[in-house]
Amino acid sequence: MTINTNKSIVNRRQVLQAAAVATASIASSVAFAAEAWPSKPIRFVVPFAPGGTSEVVARSVAVELTKQLGVSVYVENKPGGAGVVAMQDVAKSAPDGHTLILTHVGTLAVNPYMLENQPYDVNKDFAPVTLLAKVPNVFVIHPDVPAKNFKEFVAYAKANPGKLNYGSAGNASAGHLAMEYLKLVTGMFMTHIPYRGTGPQLTDLLAGRTQASSAGMPALGAHIRAGKLRAIAVGTQKRIPSMPDVPTVAEMGFPNFETSQWYGIHVPAGTPPEIIKRLQEESQKALASSGVTARFATDNAVAGGYPSTEYAKFIAGEQKIWKDIVKRAQIKAD
Repeated sequence: MTINTNKSIVNRRQVLQAAAVATASIASSVAFAAEAWPSKPIRFVVPFAPGGTSEVVARSVAVELTKQLGVSVYVENKPGGAGVVAMQDVAKSAPDGHTLILTHVGTLAVNPYMLENQPYDVNKDFAPVTLLAKVPNVFVIHPDVPAKNFKEFVAYAKANPGKLNYGSAGNASAGHLAMEYLKLVTGMFMTHIPYRGTGPQLTDLLAGRTQASSAGMPALGAHIRAGKLRAIAVGTQKRIPSMPDVPTVAEMGFPNFETSQWYGIHVPAGTPPEIIKRLQEESQKALASSGVTARFATDNAVAGGYPSTEYAKFIAGEQKIWKDIVKRAQIKAD
């Protein structure tokens, strides 16, 4: 049998040429999509109710992105299920850069180890864009609690196990995690009362229906300054500028203790890398604006803005830390 090698070579060339054309076409489409982005308003989903630190961070950045991009970047609060409701919604959204979600320590680093059968994979169904901010956790108590400082509070709580309730913005929220971590290292026992957002839980704390909480300065600052809440400690390794007299948990005898709320942007998996890069760059620019820097300074927030690859590494490290804490503290879904 005679094999026509010339014909075989021609066919192989045709296949390679077709593949090259297809690759070029895809690359051209992706480049065009990035160049044309954004072509309509951008939905920025926040997985918690209004009134908390998450909304403050999202709205501060959204205002600047709206100016920079020339389209409306609007915040949509979508609470429920420890962030699962919002995450599932965004995971199913078109990967075209017009749907973003504010991600944080709870949704990315805790839920995967606390909740069974999540309807998505945080590491596969989403693409990281950038870290927006780290916000110090502040531990506060209602003034009616018979304790003037951190040591007195811990002593009182340990002497009255189960008598105190603490509220949080919801299961796996940053405040919930911070309080459970504090309980773990100090040996306190308090009952967790989850709410649908920081705003609702602060309403009950200010009324004295709960006795303690942990949240970021954006939500707590005004109430602390007004004397309606008593700050007893912060979760950072160093004291924060706005409250120099409030000690860190670390200096109260727990040197390795550190916890802060952190927030970033993710998009649905499959979003063109060019759009992700552009969004990261625009976010970095927004974080450097006078409006955001002034607001973040007031709240002692540290701005992020670095590339998506660095954000991905940061998330991986946080997942390792919180996987261990969730296991040791036996944090369960409500």
